[in-house]
Amino acid sequence: MRIVPILTAALVTGFLYLAVFERDTLLAFSRGEDVPAQDETAQTAAAPEAAPAAVAQAQAARRVGVVVQVSKAEAIDNAVILRGLTRADRQVEVRAETSSTVVSEPLRKGTHVEAGEVLCELDPGTRQDALAEARAALSLAQSRMPEARARLIEAEARLEEARINDTVAQRLNEGGFASDTRVASTTAAVRAAEAGVATAEVGLENARSGIQSAQAAVAAAEREIARLTLRAPFSGLLESDTAELGSLLQPGGLCGTVIRLDPIKLVGYVPETQVGQVEIGARAGARLATGQQIAGEVVFIARSADPETRTFAVEIEVPNPDLAIRDGQTAEILVAAEGTRAHRLPQSALTLNEEGQLGVRSVGAGDIVEFLPVTLLRDNADGVWVGGLPETVDVIVVGQDFVTEGVAVAPSYREAAQ
Repeated sequence: MRIVPILTAALVTGFLYLAVFERDTLLAFSRGEDVPAQDETAQTAAAPEAAPAAVAQAQAARRVGVVVQVSKAEAIDNAVILRGLTRADRQVEVRAETSSTVVSEPLRKGTHVEAGEVLCELDPGTRQDALAEARAALSLAQSRMPEARARLIEAEARLEEARINDTVAQRLNEGGFASDTRVASTTAAVRAAEAGVATAEVGLENARSGIQSAQAAVAAAEREIARLTLRAPFSGLLESDTAELGSLLQPGGLCGTVIRLDPIKLVGYVPETQVGQVEIGARAGARLATGQQIAGEVVFIARSADPETRTFAVEIEVPNPDLAIRDGQTAEILVAAEGTRAHRLPQSALTLNEEGQLGVRSVGAGDIVEFLPVTLLRDNADGVWVGGLPETVDVIVVGQDFVTEGVAVAPSYREAAQ
């Protein structure tokens, strides 16, 4: 039995089947049309009520699945973070103002001193003799004052007498009872008396000047003696030993350094973009490099920026009664600022748009992706706090890097604590 007639018969039978029962499909195939689409169209036409559901199911199958977290804004205490260091409230180097030898025993560094306590005592030398001489000169100048006053009083009396005589002579001359020579003589006597008064006044002024000069000399001698004793200007600690016994101090020579650590200051520098958030009296806390945590309040904000860093100095006063905080320790400072509302999100939820702007992608109306820019406020182990979002927002936390703005997604929701 030959195989060829059998195959020929099968092919003819199949062709006849297509030509009779599948005529429309065969014609569509010959024209190059999409046969399944044609069938789907026919089915859709046959069942119009099932078409919307089928289309929606097809669109949903093409959407990207994402995980969404419904985030609600919370009130948080805002803070400005600074880097700084501790600084003594007061510090001064006590230096000599005169030349002399130290005659006092030195005080050792770390010693607590009270305000006015003697730090260094210098040898007076002949300064007491100079003071005695200045006082003697003052007594002599003061003794000349009564004599000068008496001379002035005498000169004024002679002037008064000369003026009376001159007046009498002029009236007698007018009546013809005195000569012109007598009038000229009395007038000359008045001029001489006036000169005598002027001389007496000069003598009195010289006496006063002598007293003032002597008083200045006494004050200078007393001041020179006072410079021999160098005292602590305020209560504090000695940061260095005072000058050794027998050492020679010249003007400007260091006797000792005194610092005050209670209260102590924290000094940090705030950038110009955040200086407006810091106010005088604001509470502040700090963590030292040792792990110690301290708190105080802002007492000073610089009005002039550092020309190199463009930052403003901020000083915070912190109580330090036990002197546990030392001068010059590194500190991380947080200054309380006005509270704000923010969202706590996983750090992985943050992304960038095509312009490089930091933000998050959220699901809006119709499950359409939106990009919302944010401001990073702070971060911790639980996530990041961001601002700039609506009160409630559906944030994409998984899959945000695989979708873009305007794309429809298939969201699945989870709780914020998960």
